[in-house]
Amino acid sequence: MVDLSTSYAGPTATMYLGDMGADVVKVERPETGDDARYWGPPFVGGEAAWFLSANRNKRSVCLDISREEGFAALMRLLDGADVFVENLNPGKLKRRDLDPEAICARFPRLIYCALSGFGLDGPDRDRPGYDLIAQARSGLMSVTGEFGGTPQRVSTALSDIVAGMAAAFVVASTLVRRQRTGEGELVDVSLLEADLALMAPRIASYLAGEPEPRPSGGTDSVLAVYQPLETADRPIVVAVGNDKMWIRFCEALGLEDLAEDPGLATNAGRRERRGEVIEKVQERLLKRPAKYWLERLGEAAVPCQAIQFLSEVIEDPQVEARSPIVEVEHPTAGTVRTVGSPWQLGSNGKHHRPAPMLGADTRAVLGEAGYTEKEIDALVEKGVAWTGNAKVRP
Repeated sequence: MVDLSTSYAGPTATMYLGDMGADVVKVERPETGDDARYWGPPFVGGEAAWFLSANRNKRSVCLDISREEGFAALMRLLDGADVFVENLNPGKLKRRDLDPEAICARFPRLIYCALSGFGLDGPDRDRPGYDLIAQARSGLMSVTGEFGGTPQRVSTALSDIVAGMAAAFVVASTLVRRQRTGEGELVDVSLLEADLALMAPRIASYLAGEPEPRPSGGTDSVLAVYQPLETADRPIVVAVGNDKMWIRFCEALGLEDLAEDPGLATNAGRRERRGEVIEKVQERLLKRPAKYWLERLGEAAVPCQAIQFLSEVIEDPQVEARSPIVEVEHPTAGTVRTVGSPWQLGSNGKHHRPAPMLGADTRAVLGEAGYTEKEIDALVEKGVAWTGNAKVRP
């Protein structure tokens, strides 16, 4: 697999495929490499934590593909590849002879995966895309934030990660199909459509006639009660998923009057009177600390959870038991802890190797592509290929 992507969405996709055993060759610019190598602080042993979190299980090759010899080297790598992943601006692909039409015609068995902000066609195909832009345009921000407040971005690389997951899924699926047909495929994934997928239930509700939503502090779910609530010492969330659970919830809080109210017997009734219900529930929860209520609700089989900070998340017994945070040994960063792929395999078949040093595998990969040592030396001497390790920019 040849990975020409940078930043976060494309590298996430290829990292997940690498977790499953794919040989991922990350093609980077000589001397500087992927922009994400400099997304910091924090840096760990000179390496950006963000870069380390999305680039395990890869080999780094540095080529200047704007030069004839570098482009030729890229084509030789693609000649032996099953998958090509890129996230160049769609408007630049044709100018660089990397457009899907040209590459797929040259390599008809290749799975060509293009990631971009808005996709390969449409009026805004050439606009640069970032997570923040996708969250804003997809409507995701319009429902996120405090009640009556300014719309907020979900504070992680949400669009990139979801787009990367989608790309990894489709690439793997098209590889399976190619085993039957022998034909390659063009996979076109955009950050905007990744966020639209996240918004699917909200968009469906709006199209079905529900009023247009606004930021609500997470209090406008289709279910009631299904939101954050304050206790005497810290906030918790409660998820009342059905009518029987509603009865148990009320009994656990000592609010039998709500349980006996026929107007609240269904979710529709509780939604209609959400303000009244939440006021009474909130008044009761404020009387005792979170630990007390979590135990009471847990005994009643009502889903609930304290809102944890990251210091608590990484020490969560369930998190520790499932081992989603993996450790890898990096040449300069030492032991690096990062989040692994979000699935478990009965065969324990996932791979965990550290993110590569810049250009560390240039010689080995070019050699595998048929270049002799003398030819590699010539490319390095001309600056077309690079085998050193760039220092982090100040």
